[in-house]
Amino acid sequence: MNANMIRKLQKLQKEMQETQERLQSTEFTGTASGVKVIMLGSHQVVDIKIDQELLDDIEMLQDAILAAVNNAVEVVDTTTNSEMSKFTAGMGMGGF
Repeated sequence: MNANMIRKLQKLQKEMQETQERLQSTEFTGTASGVKVIMLGSHQVVDIKIDQELLDDIEMLQDAILAAVNNAVEVVDTTTNSEMSKFTAGMGMGGF
């Protein structure tokens, strides 16, 4: 490999690492039936908001929390895959 190619690969690696770090600390929102979950890209839940009406129906509240968490995980994963696939496009590596 020539020196120019090595520099390009090092730059790409640095950009990938910076993107991964940025995504890990980015907040993502998942929602479902009156519940909003705020989750970091690292999948750590940092906040949950619940509509007052849900407090009277514990079963509905539990279902809504599960759905909102799962929605937040899906948003994190979809965004992460989309961002990281920019680095692997054209390299035959596929998405992460």
